[in-house]
Amino acid sequence: MLRAKFMPPKINSAVATPADLGYTMPAEWEPHAATWLGWPHNASDWPGKFEVIPWVYGEMVRKISVGEKVNLIIRHPQDETFARRVFKHVGVDLRKIRFVMHPTNRGWTRDTGPIFVKRKLPKTQTQDARTETAIVHFHFNGWAKYDNWRKDTKVPETAAKLLGKKLFHAEYNGKPFVIEGGGMELNGRGTLLSTEQCYLDPKIQNRNPGLGKKDIEGTLKDYLGVTNIFWLREGPVGDDTHGHIDDICRFVNRNTLVLVRERNGKDINHRPLEKNWDRIRDLRLEDGSKPEVVELPMPAPLYFDGVRLPASYANFYICNAAVIVPTFNDPNDRVALGILGELFRDRPVVGIHAVDLVWGFGSLHCLTQQQPL
Repeated sequence: MLRAKFMPPKINSAVATPADLGYTMPAEWEPHAATWLGWPHNASDWPGKFEVIPWVYGEMVRKISVGEKVNLIIRHPQDETFARRVFKHVGVDLRKIRFVMHPTNRGWTRDTGPIFVKRKLPKTQTQDARTETAIVHFHFNGWAKYDNWRKDTKVPETAAKLLGKKLFHAEYNGKPFVIEGGGMELNGRGTLLSTEQCYLDPKIQNRNPGLGKKDIEGTLKDYLGVTNIFWLREGPVGDDTHGHIDDICRFVNRNTLVLVRERNGKDINHRPLEKNWDRIRDLRLEDGSKPEVVELPMPAPLYFDGVRLPASYANFYICNAAVIVPTFNDPNDRVALGILGELFRDRPVVGIHAVDLVWGFGSLHCLTQQQPL
């Protein structure tokens, strides 16, 4: 019976979606029960630099675990032994870590991990009003680019079983629907941002062949409970995901967002990112209001082995105890931290060195996934 509880639902028109049942996806700055991370093990993601990556994780976990639990996905007991050694060296309280055994291909948990939705339950005669969370499975497929993803795509199922949560399988007309957590940015009140480059391009890394803008928007509304969707144009050069929003534009509260800008007119990122600034003028939130848009600088071009890397300060992660921001040994590190520090007054904004991490074409936000209270 327990197994049947987590089997994919039968495909028919009567299946209720999360939106039908009153679920919505909370904003990242809302209180967390935990953060999900996948312990790094795929050296091919960081060729020549893999040895330092577990220590970057150690610093991330040290900051995150001050304010919440960390659910760390590991493949086998040897991973746990190694992780414990790293955490002990950097001063992590191991009582805050929950080791979750599950085979993985990679550790980019923003895209492969459980995406949580939440609803309010009515007050009863015996209980006060309370909330309930569930998990949406968006059927990760290696960013429609890589072949080794079949272990990763099952992580939401393992999380649902572990936590005893309802699991919704995102679909369109009976077919799995694909979107990654890094490809959507929400204010928790009904507005979702994404990019045309990532999800509406029919030729490059097409996650949902045959689906148009209307189909994709309708499915996102069904499974995330959003009511208002806005599309920016594209992301910086070097982004392996082909335009994830979390390198470009982020909400810092329900009506304020930061948007990256490249002021150097000779930089290859200048024109693509200016298209987003042209477009953001038309953004209206779910209540019809115009958001405040704050400029976030880009670091100077960062290369390794002749490859331009997608270094961006927008790839920060908001946890209970802090906002952790990638830094790149760049003069703009201080500028970006200062801007975000002014915007987040309820928790400290701290930098984490990410020059080695971004060689994997991702950074702090790409590795994390929040579990709301």
